[in-house]
Amino acid sequence: MTVHLHEEDIPAGLFADGAAIAVDTETMGLLTPRDRLCVVQLSDGGADEHLVRFRAGSDYAAPNLKALLADPARTKLYHFGRFDIAALQFYLGVVAAPVYCTKIASKLIRTYTDRHGLKELVRELLGTELSKAQQSSDWGSPTLSDAQKEYAASDVRYLHRLRAELDRRLAREGRAELAQACFDFLPHRAALDIAGWAETDIFAHV
Repeated sequence: MTVHLHEEDIPAGLFADGAAIAVDTETMGLLTPRDRLCVVQLSDGGADEHLVRFRAGSDYAAPNLKALLADPARTKLYHFGRFDIAALQFYLGVVAAPVYCTKIASKLIRTYTDRHGLKELVRELLGTELSKAQQSSDWGSPTLSDAQKEYAASDVRYLHRLRAELDRRLAREGRAELAQACFDFLPHRAALDIAGWAETDIFAHV
């Protein structure tokens, strides 16, 4: 596997037409309007992963990346898509949909556990150990370390395989349609986050 680092955008025609794309983001923190988008990770499920780094002060023009993310013919695979969709919408100005979120699928199907992080999901479903050592690091640094690049790439490396296994379980338990409805709502949940309803459940009684 090879990890490719691109600056400010991806090359045109990087991925085959219509292929589902695994997507992840690295930011300076967890508050989208405050903590800038630094890296976008992409994979079509093949041997390579692609990282797009944005410098401090970037205008986030990225026409090729935006076209890829906004393509309605491509499913975008996420783990905790709510956060990534919000970051991409806020900084790139695109709604990166249609959506599949492995964390939501896990919560719908793995009701025997409360552990739905990517590390746990990859361990149980694929038998692979992920390192999260670089999870809290300076993604805005002018130079990304090899460890950072490998960590970022690993966040999209397994999403296609996870989707295949989760889909089998969703179908087995009769929850595929419910999962799809949740996926379809995610861009709206991200828009609520951006608009200030991040910690408010507007569906709750109180």
